Amino acid sequence: MKLYRFLSEDDTSAFCHKVTDALNKGWELYGSPTQTFDPVKGIMRCGQSVVKEVDGTYTPETKLGAH
Repeated sequence: MKLYRFLSEDDTSAFCHKVTDALNKGWELYGSPTQTFDPVKGIMRCGQSVVKEVDGTYTPETKLGAH
């Protein structure tokens, strides 16, 4: 099955670490990164989609971060 996740974080090194961790666990980048302004917090937020092929059958209970 193909899994999809959207990673998001404040525009700090934490976002880069989150994406790097996913890549090192076998996830692949999907599409372009995004960036938007959060007016409530007054900061920029980043996002990146990632996908991964794994064995099994998808159900809504599938723990995406566990793969």
